[in-house]
Amino acid sequence: MNKKFKLVFSFLLIFLFTGVSNSEEKQEAFNDHQINFHTGTFDYSDDGKKSGLFGFQHQNVSLNRKSFLGNLSPITGFILTQDNASYLYTGVQAEYKIGKINFTPSFTPGYYNKGDGKDLGHSLEFKSELQFSVDLFSNTQLGFSYNHISNASLGSKNPGANSYMFNFMKQF
Repeated sequence: MNKKFKLVFSFLLIFLFTGVSNSEEKQEAFNDHQINFHTGTFDYSDDGKKSGLFGFQHQNVSLNRKSFLGNLSPITGFILTQDNASYLYTGVQAEYKIGKINFTPSFTPGYYNKGDGKDLGHSLEFKSELQFSVDLFSNTQLGFSYNHISNASLGSKNPGANSYMFNFMKQF
């Protein structure tokens, strides 16, 4: 693992395990934000360019809107691979509850920088993702997600990247 990846991973683990006070008053004040930490494999289907990844995503729960498509909310996030490729994105996700399973599809355009990783053909890329999670504790979920990043043929090439991740979500 390179130094930059280790540093980001360490910082986010420290952030994850430093708790917010559990008092009801303080907890209600912080319940507007959900952070999703995820780790997995970037472009697992390309043996030559697959790489470990780590990322985080922020959702402002107070901006959720009910619609005929479900509960929609804006999201913003960042992915960093071991090869220093990065993807900064913002978009929308829908939320559906199916029994004890939470199903969360999302669509996010964003800026991709290949670093030493895979050339996806353009700096503007689009990420489509499917996430399944279960509630662990109050305001905490554990999940699995799959995404595809592609430039929709905006660039001279469009190889795309398929990734899978394990997710830990905490609402603050």
